[in-house]
Amino acid sequence: MSFYHSLMSGKFQRKSLFLKRTNGRGSWRTYLIYLLGLISVFYGAIFLIPVVPIASNSSADSVYRVKIAPQSGLSAISQQLSDQGIPSNALIFQLAARGLFVGSKLKPGTYLLPTHASLGIILLQIARGDRVRESIAIIPGMTIWQLRKIIDAHPALIHQTKGMGSQELLQALNLSYPGDEGLFYPDTYIFDPDDSDLSIYRRASQAMQKQLNTAWEQKEATSPLKNPYELLILASIVEKETGRSSDRSQVAAVFINRLNLKMPLQTDPTVIYGIGPNFDGNLRKANLRKDSPYNTYMNKGLPPTPIAMPSKESLLAVIHPAKSDAIYFVARGDGSSHFSKTLQEHEKAVDQFQRKRSPTKTYSKP
Repeated sequence: MSFYHSLMSGKFQRKSLFLKRTNGRGSWRTYLIYLLGLISVFYGAIFLIPVVPIASNSSADSVYRVKIAPQSGLSAISQQLSDQGIPSNALIFQLAARGLFVGSKLKPGTYLLPTHASLGIILLQIARGDRVRESIAIIPGMTIWQLRKIIDAHPALIHQTKGMGSQELLQALNLSYPGDEGLFYPDTYIFDPDDSDLSIYRRASQAMQKQLNTAWEQKEATSPLKNPYELLILASIVEKETGRSSDRSQVAAVFINRLNLKMPLQTDPTVIYGIGPNFDGNLRKANLRKDSPYNTYMNKGLPPTPIAMPSKESLLAVIHPAKSDAIYFVARGDGSSHFSKTLQEHEKAVDQFQRKRSPTKTYSKP
C-alpha cells in the first residue's frame, strides 16, 4: 500500500505541477490581454477624447490659438495649455508625450490647434513644430525709410527699435557705419509672432555682411573701390539705376569707368536720395543745382552712404563689371538702357529715347 500511495502521490504531484504550469501560462495571457486593453484605452483616450475648446479664440473659426514659451518642459507646457483654456493634467500630459515618444521634441511657438482636437493631435502638432510663422520681405532697392516704416507697423513684432535714430539702431546692432542705409540684405525673413524687430534687423545685417564679404573677396586689383563699404555704396546706385537685370554689369561698368576717369557719377537716384523721403517724384533742374553730399552732378566720387538696399546681383555686378568703355547710359523706356562711349553718342540717344518720347521725367519716391 505504501508503494501504491507513493506512486499515486508522485502522479498527483506531476499532475499538480502540470496544472500550475498551465495556470501560469493562462495568467500571463490574462495579464497580456489586460495590458493590451489598457494600452488601447490609453491611446484611444488621448486620440479620441477632444480637449481643445469648440469656441475659437482666433480670427479663424475652426482653430484655437495657444502659445508655448521657449525652453519649457512637459509640466510647464501642460500648465501653459491649461492657463490658455485647454484642460491638461500634468501627469496625463507627460504620460501621453512619452507614450508617443515626443517628450523631448516639443517646440516653442504660437500654434493654431483644430477645435475639438485631442491631446494626441496636439502633441504631434507641437512636436512637428507646425506653428504660426510671420514674414517680412526686404525688396532690392528699398530704402531704410521704407524698411523702418514696414517693420514699425508689423503687428506681430515686439517693437524695441521704434523711435530709435540711425546711430542708436547701429549701436544696438554693434555696427559702426556712417548710417543705417543699405546694411540690410534683401530677402524674406520668417519669424515667430512676438519676436523682436531688433532680431529682424540683426539677421538682415548679418546676411548683408556675409554677401558683402563674399563679393569683396572676388575684387579685382584694378577696381577703384577702397573698401567693402564703397562696394556697398556703388552697388546701391547700380540697384537703383538698373531697369533690366541683364544691364546690371554694364551699368556698373559705366560707374567704374567714371570713377577711374575722376568724372562725376551724375546719377539721378543719389540726388533724389539726398532730397529725402518727402521727394514728390518730380526731379527738377533746381534739385540738380542744389549742393548736397548726394549730388553726384556737383561732387565727384561716391556719396557718403548707400542710397538703398542692394541685391547680391548688384554687389557682384560691381565686382565683375562688363568689359566696356561706355561712360554714359540712358533709359530706352522699356526697362533697358542704351550705353554710349562719347557725349555725342549719348546726346543722340537721349534725343531718341527720351526727349522725343516725353518732355518730363518722373521718378518713384525713395
